[in-house]
Amino acid sequence: MPAFSKLARATMLAFVAVPGMSFAGTFGYSLFGSFEHSDNIALTTSNPTSTNIFIPGVNFAYQELGSTLQANVVGTLEYLDYTNSQYDSQTRTTLTAQANWSIMPQRLDFTIEDDAGIQPVDTLASNAPDNQQQTNVLALGPVLRFHFNEATRGEAELKYFNSYASKVDDFDSSRGLGAFRVIRDVSPTTQVSLNAEAQRVDFRNNTTGSDYTRSSLYGHYVHTLRDFDVDALLGWTYIDFSNEPGASKPMARVTLGWRPSVDNSFSVTGVYQYSDAAQDMLLQPGQQIVDSMTNVPSNPLDLINDPTRGINTGSMVIDSQVYLDRSVEATYSYHADRLSVTIAPLYRELSYLNGPTFDQTERSGAFSLDYKLRPTLFLSGFLNVDHIDYHSIDRTDRDYRFGAALSHQFTQQWSWRLSYTRQLRNSSVVDQSYHENEYMLAVVFHR
Repeated sequence: MPAFSKLARATMLAFVAVPGMSFAGTFGYSLFGSFEHSDNIALTTSNPTSTNIFIPGVNFAYQELGSTLQANVVGTLEYLDYTNSQYDSQTRTTLTAQANWSIMPQRLDFTIEDDAGIQPVDTLASNAPDNQQQTNVLALGPVLRFHFNEATRGEAELKYFNSYASKVDDFDSSRGLGAFRVIRDVSPTTQVSLNAEAQRVDFRNNTTGSDYTRSSLYGHYVHTLRDFDVDALLGWTYIDFSNEPGASKPMARVTLGWRPSVDNSFSVTGVYQYSDAAQDMLLQPGQQIVDSMTNVPSNPLDLINDPTRGINTGSMVIDSQVYLDRSVEATYSYHADRLSVTIAPLYRELSYLNGPTFDQTERSGAFSLDYKLRPTLFLSGFLNVDHIDYHSIDRTDRDYRFGAALSHQFTQQWSWRLSYTRQLRNSSVVDQSYHENEYMLAVVFHR
């Protein structure tokens, strides 16, 4: 059985095999069948190849807010059948899931988190069908809670992590995390904590990366008001490699959120910390699938209403390397009855500890717009821009992706969607530039 299937099966068994657990949450899904045409499926500089793709799929979401089980799950499963015999048909999956089982309320919990996605095999090559792979990161373990007094409590946490990539062995790892936290409720809107964590990372393939132990000590401050939020983390991290010199740096992660009105919201996040691809895939402590500070609907079931958004290939370097992440990201959202707008710029610098090949500076931005022409007719558009400078290999890539879509919900459960997407890459490296036009028609059944 493939490793990804084993992880998926283990995640499901962790839910269904729990004695006495009942599921009374809300489940939603949409089935879709789409026809896509690409005029450059291999994303090549010259001699582009056209192809048609038939894509049946399903989007699903589950939410449980019970006293014993709390869960948010959002996922997509699709099957791609290429008419071009150059590429084999493939099944792709994305999943973002969080779950907490209260074994003994206020005393003992068991948490599960899983993230599955599609990432490139070679980040420096185009995202052609043969340069894509399935990735999965699973984290699970118990959390013991105890109280010092009414305002102060403690947590002892153990977690097991498993990371897997279908084509790159360097990413496969097993990790163990131990953490101790002291948390104090300063007021109904303010919480502070002191956190000590130790994580051991063992890779199945040590030819390109060294096993290591990561130790962190940090303070965490959370202040939540109706219109303003602060989430600030400050501390220190030391990484002890088995076969490389160790490294230590301060760690900081600060998020500010502001909602000046019901329709408008802003957030900005600054990060300075060691990280790696597997850690970046999972949500950070305290984060949720839905970000309330940017005015996104709090119900993950709402995320299935755009069932042909498809599965995009990410941009992570899938390997065992640890890097220093220095980034600033902002988001502005406007949501009204007929018009929704989101703008999200990002600046990021990555410095790899044990090899400078992928050291980079990224400047990117995303813009999306949705407009309700009539109660059942919707127009949407988007623009994504990425500018990446690779320092040690003297390479610069400028990527642009933009498009528009028209969708019509002609019954309560049936809709269709017509979309156009164009993407371009201008690279300083020979034979790495390309452009592609995509056309898609989809029929969707909502439930």
